Amino acid sequence: MQTQIQPKTKGKPGFLRKHWMDILVILVVAFLLFLLFRSIYFRFNFQKKWDTFYYHFVTNNGYRRLLTGMRNTGIIASLGFLIGLFIGTVIALIKVIPPYRKITRYAQKVCNLYVAFFRGTPIVVQLLVGYYIILPLIGVSMTPLASCVTIFGLNSGAYVSEIMRGGIQSVDSGQLEAARALGLSFPTSMIRIVIPQAVKNILPTLGNEIITLVKETAIVGYVGAVDITKFFQDHAANSYEYMVPYLIMALIYIVIVAVIAALVRLMERRLQNGNRK
Repeated sequence: MQTQIQPKTKGKPGFLRKHWMDILVILVVAFLLFLLFRSIYFRFNFQKKWDTFYYHFVTNNGYRRLLTGMRNTGIIASLGFLIGLFIGTVIALIKVIPPYRKITRYAQKVCNLYVAFFRGTPIVVQLLVGYYIILPLIGVSMTPLASCVTIFGLNSGAYVSEIMRGGIQSVDSGQLEAARALGLSFPTSMIRIVIPQAVKNILPTLGNEIITLVKETAIVGYVGAVDITKFFQDHAANSYEYMVPYLIMALIYIVIVAVIAALVRLMERRLQNGNRK
């Protein structure tokens, strides 16, 4: 009776053997960063710069104004996004409605002009024109923070409208036809059937829009609002020290963007798990 010889199977490679190249790259990058920071520390007298920053930031309670700036940044970005999401959804619905009636065609032309204006001009121009020209002309008095929220919301609405329109058009047209065949009206079909599916498709892009709004809040100092950037600019001007404040400012923005990106990825995973179930 012959016995079959089983071929030898190689075991799975260990972690170090499998990822040795990644570990090597990380070590090289870490070493280069260490050399860079060491050079900055001794060449630019970093300890003295840090002591100056610490004195103005901690001893003189400068951190309180930073907390106010971070709060204002969050308010402008979050409320501006919510306003933009509402406006963008309405514009997207108007654009996807079949233009059978004159009022629909006129509404679509108005929406196209709105989108063209806000996408065709820089946000800083919109902020300056809105705060210093349009608001005084119409006799409306608003605080710098409220005006920033309004203008950022209007700007975001133009971009979200195109994002939402693309998401709606990415949903199979049969979904809308089936809903209408069941007796649902067009608005109800869009709100309950099409838009929820569209939001799932465009969630990463909406996350990018939130990140863009957070970074664009750096210009609100033009109208007297205090945000993260405005705080560090004033702090650097008062202490005559720019290196440490601006490095910390960049680090804060990186952390905020990383947190938002992580939350968006978490929402994507939950939506994907819901679809599998």
